[in-house]
Amino acid sequence: MSHQSETLHKPHGQVRSQGLRNQSTHTQLMEVMLRLQQTMEDYITQRKTQHLQPDPGLGEQRHSQAASEQEATLIRLMCQVVNLFQPCPPLGSSGHVGGGQQAQSSRQPDQLGHHLSDLQATAVGYDLSNRGSDISALYHSSVQDYKTYQGDKYHEDKNPLGFINLGVSENKLCIDLMTERLSRSDMHCIEDSLLQYADWRGHPFLREEVARFLTYYCKAPAQLDPENVVVLNGCCSVFLALAMVLCDPGEAFLIPTPVYGGFAFTSHLYAKVELIHVHLDSEVTDANTRPFQLTVSKLEQTMLEARLKGKRVRGLMLINPQNPLGDVYPEDELKEYLEFAKRYNLHVIIDEIYMLSVFDDSITFHSVLSMESLLDPQRIHVIWGTSKDFGISGFRFGALYTQNKEVAAAVSSFGYVHSISGIAQHKLCRLLQDREWIDKVYLPTNRSRLQAAHKYITNNLKALKIPFLNRGSGLYIWINLKKYLDPCTFEQELLLHRRFLENKLILTRGKSYMCTEPGWFRLIFSDKIFCLKLGMRRFFQTLGEQKQDWTEKQLEDALREQSAS
Repeated sequence: MSHQSETLHKPHGQVRSQGLRNQSTHTQLMEVMLRLQQTMEDYITQRKTQHLQPDPGLGEQRHSQAASEQEATLIRLMCQVVNLFQPCPPLGSSGHVGGGQQAQSSRQPDQLGHHLSDLQATAVGYDLSNRGSDISALYHSSVQDYKTYQGDKYHEDKNPLGFINLGVSENKLCIDLMTERLSRSDMHCIEDSLLQYADWRGHPFLREEVARFLTYYCKAPAQLDPENVVVLNGCCSVFLALAMVLCDPGEAFLIPTPVYGGFAFTSHLYAKVELIHVHLDSEVTDANTRPFQLTVSKLEQTMLEARLKGKRVRGLMLINPQNPLGDVYPEDELKEYLEFAKRYNLHVIIDEIYMLSVFDDSITFHSVLSMESLLDPQRIHVIWGTSKDFGISGFRFGALYTQNKEVAAAVSSFGYVHSISGIAQHKLCRLLQDREWIDKVYLPTNRSRLQAAHKYITNNLKALKIPFLNRGSGLYIWINLKKYLDPCTFEQELLLHRRFLENKLILTRGKSYMCTEPGWFRLIFSDKIFCLKLGMRRFFQTLGEQKQDWTEKQLEDALREQSAS
């Protein structure tokens, strides 16, 4: 490629820039250490004089408040010291909640990150409950890079040096089509009913249209029942509601990994439901005919291990097409998973949010709703939304389809706090109703643009001989960067991730998806071509810097060995 050679070498000015940054960091560190020393001296003095107050009761109260404030200041200063030892500014690993990791040092990344998380949790502990402190720490550890990205987004004219985000799964390829469609006159409706509280399950007109839509696009053998539809503000809201109504705290779902991290975040935030990982690996064997293949034997083994540990497993969570792998489950394998679930009386939650984002013509997507007969229909619950297939994640729409009336009723209760605005429901209904526009304009265009963007990225990866899973579905590619890790550890994976961030490029590293093998990353390709080109230029530059550092290190090691001999 034309830009490959010039981006695989580190600019001469970068060494000087690094020196200036180190000098600035040293100055900041000295300032923080002096403030830390002074605060500690004040704190010790305050504690020593506590018993000299004339009014013990009043003195204790004042001293307690002052001590709390000083302790909080101490913790904040300690956090600053830890941050200044980081290899780059404190950013997480993903804009998807649940995908982020704490900023960590180059020597002991994970260990230092946990210490920082503990300090931050303690710092807010004076005002929050234990649960609140836990949630606050979870928030800070999950969204740091996304917050930074939101404040420093790339813009072709206004901010050409901003972050390119190839880490958050959003479809930006057909914003022009969607903007035009949502601007038509039929979308503009203001009625009394849309400005007032709606049915907690969602407006009847929207639930009816969702049932018709899923009947058609999922190829259901019979018309789906609108009474089995519940509409909430996003698919994660639907999942958390299902976790709450199907499990008691401490109970568990099986979930194959690597997997989208938002479910782990959500289950911890609300339901306190454990996700027991069914670990998949990349090795191809007689049993694994493809990398990261989910088999019933792996489900059986994980189920056995969970029972031996005294865990109560209530369900199986699947994503089809899978995120981040891109696998589309063949119909026969999907049936095997459902048979396994029935043997153990498990609920099955299937997220089909990418069902219309299969762009390889040789792949056929089979919705679970297309099956003529389900073994245990009362325990199968399907999630779908418009965020990915239609690229309108800002609408915050997710739908549940379940034949279990009790489950539907229980999930509907969450509409009290997780409903969608009436205006948005009207627009969504009109959009889903326009079958002719969807079939003749939107879906063909979206499919062709996904194919073109996917081809551009995969050609770039092939040029660098980077292995990846070529699955033909979803908005992402699961890429293998193990050869750029030395040694191949999660610590080195984190450092490579942070090097991407230094070059203003956001990817998501495999550990955020609970992958057991270091070196895998998820790369989003559903963006405009000029963003993809700049993103890949920064991608090549990062890997070039990584290689150059290796070369310098090997040269230094050779010189040391030579001088020692």
